[in-house]
Amino acid sequence: MTASTVGTRILAALAEVRDPELDEPITALGFVASASVSDDGVAEVHLRLPTYFCAPNFAYLMVADAYDQVAAIGLEPHIVLDDHFASDAINEGVAARAGFVGSFEGEAVDELDSLRADFLRKAVLAGTDAVCRPLAGFPLATMTLGDIPDSPALQRLKRRRRDLGLSYADDAPLLIDPATGGPVGTDDVPLHLRKARLTRTSLDANTGICRGMLRHRYDTDGQGESAL
Repeated sequence: MTASTVGTRILAALAEVRDPELDEPITALGFVASASVSDDGVAEVHLRLPTYFCAPNFAYLMVADAYDQVAAIGLEPHIVLDDHFASDAINEGVAARAGFVGSFEGEAVDELDSLRADFLRKAVLAGTDAVCRPLAGFPLATMTLGDIPDSPALQRLKRRRRDLGLSYADDAPLLIDPATGGPVGTDDVPLHLRKARLTRTSLDANTGICRGMLRHRYDTDGQGESAL
């Protein structure tokens, strides 16, 4: 296998890692500063974030997920978060597979499963807006996922529902409460759609802010400048 092929596989693996708050791939956001593979199969990946003080729990999730994705393609991961106030704790903790609590011993009291689920619920709401906004006038309360023409937005919504453990089959209701998995009643549809739109607008705004901060910090275009 050529170095170019291995590099493509690493970037494809890292594209599965998402900023938990923004629900965007770290490759597209420009968070992957570089990646290289040694002759003995060690993949060294350097990550960077928009600010020195980005939340350590968010940063930890991205570093840990990058480790898991690279390991899944058969390489030995060496994931390095650069220029962050908690870099040492995060890098060492992820490498030791210590978990978030073990990485921040004496400071963290819980692992990050509930935080991840919270952000997945927001991603489901944002995805609902992306799918439903073009369908104004349709009887959304009675529609299923199978009633919707296939699109990248629909596939993304299905993946987020799957990740959250919610139904994503074609016969599943289009509108569900991401907290319970239950269908949204007809009377509750307007409020549900307003929440979905607000959530998506917030994610889009925060994504723009992060791109701008990364651009300013590293003098980049903030568009996924991963290098092999």
